[in-house]
Amino acid sequence: MHQPVMLKEILAAMAPADGEVYVDGTFGGGGTARGLLDAAGCEVWGIDRDPAAVNRAAPLIATYGGRLRVLTGRFSEMAELLDGEGVTAVDGIALDLGVSSDQLDAPLRGFSFANDGPLDMRMEGSGQTAADVVNTGAQADLADIIHRFGQDRRARRIARAIVAARAERPISRTLELAAIVARAAPAPQGPGRIHPATRTFQALRIHVNNELGPGGELPCGLMAAERLLAPRGRLAVLSFHSLEDGAVKSFLRTRSGTAPRPSRHAPPPASQRPVSFRLAFRGVQKPDENEIRRNPRSRSARLRAAIRTDAAAWEAAT
Repeated sequence: MHQPVMLKEILAAMAPADGEVYVDGTFGGGGTARGLLDAAGCEVWGIDRDPAAVNRAAPLIATYGGRLRVLTGRFSEMAELLDGEGVTAVDGIALDLGVSSDQLDAPLRGFSFANDGPLDMRMEGSGQTAADVVNTGAQADLADIIHRFGQDRRARRIARAIVAARAERPISRTLELAAIVARAAPAPQGPGRIHPATRTFQALRIHVNNELGPGGELPCGLMAAERLLAPRGRLAVLSFHSLEDGAVKSFLRTRSGTAPRPSRHAPPPASQRPVSFRLAFRGVQKPDENEIRRNPRSRSARLRAAIRTDAAAWEAAT
C-alpha cells in the first residue's frame, strides 16, 4: 500500500471535515486521497496526468463508494477539469510534487538510474522523451537545462560530454547517461554525497514534463488552485527540491502579502492587491526522524500551506 510522505502534517494542514470537497491534484498511488477519505465523510477528486496512475485507482474508487472520483489530466487544468464535472469550488487542494515511488521504481519509465531502462521520463507517456532531448538538443541548450533545473555548476562540462558521446551513438538508456555524467563530472568522495547524475536526471525530468518556469505545471497549478478554492479553503503543497519549494514559497508570500520589502520601514506598495491567501504556518514543515528512517526519500520533503481568503484570484499576476 502506498504510504505518502508527511501524511499526518498534510491532513493537519487540510483539516478535512464531513461534507466538504477536496482535490488530490497529484493522485499517484492514492495515499493522500485515502488519508482524507478516512479522516472525514468528505468527497475527493483525484487528478493525475499519468494514465497508469488513473488505471490503478479502480480498487480504491470501489472501496469508498462514490466518495472518490479520479480524472486524467494535469493539476494545472484542475479548474477546467472540475468545471466539466459541475464543480466550481472546493474546500481543499493537496499537491505532492515530483515523481511517485511507482514511477521511480518502474525501470521502463526511465525516471531513475537505480535500474537500467529506456531514457523516457514522460509523465503522460506522450511527447518528447528525455532521449530526444539529449540526442537532439544543442550543447548550449543542454547546459542551460542542467544548470537551470538541476542547479549543477558543472552543467557545461556535462553537456559537452553528452554531445561527444552521442556523436558516437545515440544515448538511449538510463545507465548509459548516468555513466556519461559520472565520467564527465565525478562526485567528491564522502558520506552523504549524491550520485553525480542525480541533478542531470532531475533537470531532464523537469524539462520534459514542463514542471517549472513560465507556463509550467507548478506555477499554473498554483494559480488554478487560487481560482478553485472557496473562501477558507486550504492549500497544502509538498515539494522535494529547492526549485519547487522556492516557487511555492514565492507564490504564497506574494499572495499573502508577506514578501519582504526593500526596507521594513517602507510602506506597502499602493498598487498591492488584496491578499488571496493567509499562511497556515510560517516557513516550512519537515519530516520527523521516524519518517526519514522509514522512508529515506522523504528526507528532502518540505510542506507549505495556506488558507484562501475571500479576495478575488490574482489570475495572471506574478
